[in-house]
Amino acid sequence: MNKNRIIAVVVIAFLALITLMGSIFVVDETEQVVVTQFGKPVGDAITEPGLKFKAPFIQTANFFEKRFLEWDGDPNQIPTKDKKFIFVDTYARWQIVDPLQFFKRLRNELGAQSRLDDILDGETRDFIANHDLIEAVRTSNRQPLSVGVISEMIGDSLESIEVGREKIQAMILQAANEQTEDLGVKILDFRFKRINYVEDVRTQVYERMKSERYRIADKFRSEGQGEASRINGEKERELKTIRSQAFREAEEIMGKADGEAAAVYSSAYNRSTSARNLYSFMKSMETFEKTFDDKTHVIISTDSELYRYLKSSD
Repeated sequence: MNKNRIIAVVVIAFLALITLMGSIFVVDETEQVVVTQFGKPVGDAITEPGLKFKAPFIQTANFFEKRFLEWDGDPNQIPTKDKKFIFVDTYARWQIVDPLQFFKRLRNELGAQSRLDDILDGETRDFIANHDLIEAVRTSNRQPLSVGVISEMIGDSLESIEVGREKIQAMILQAANEQTEDLGVKILDFRFKRINYVEDVRTQVYERMKSERYRIADKFRSEGQGEASRINGEKERELKTIRSQAFREAEEIMGKADGEAAAVYSSAYNRSTSARNLYSFMKSMETFEKTFDDKTHVIISTDSELYRYLKSSD
């Protein structure tokens, strides 16, 4: 009899432990819970962390993330308003803000991801199709960080935009959140990850970009060559001016020196007969040195001054 009582106590204790374990659950700081009974929600959602209780066996705790969740869209080929086909790759961040409504409408995160695919991809397609390509690529009408001819040329080639990439992203985000209000989720951020031409037109676009850059480079080269020619012309003109001025100053100095030398010679010539003779002798020797060489034959008259000096030297 005592043995049967012990077995009954053990069984009751075991059942009590299982019941207790089935009625207690722990909510982490990163989680939120919706308790369901036979598949239907019971009470409000549990968003505070701690030790929680539920009815064992008949109630189930459904855990959902409280943190930000990631949505990564598939690249889609979308036509723009100006009939240019592009690939658009997007991503977003979202959060479960009403777990009870989320459970009623979407049940789990897999269902939410599928619903977000429909909403975000659809809004992206609509807004890209209603704007030109340049609106989806550029953010503002700021001018390039360049000066002079570069700024003038590039600035003229950039078209003005009215909306821009950031505003399109904001409009997609707002329109998508309007559709998710009754789903218990909120889209926190939406961005274009990548925008690119389709393969059919990408090569043509690259060729057009290269031809444009070649045109700009050719203009720079021609302007550089013109500037170089102008600088070289100014250099030659200034060089000729310097040479002419230097030649004039040299001639003036030589003329002044010759005048002073002649004055000295004249002064020395007028002082005495010996000085005159020396002067005449020096001038004759200079003439002789400049006129004769070792192969020169000269016939001199006896009345010549040169003969007289040569005769006197003997």
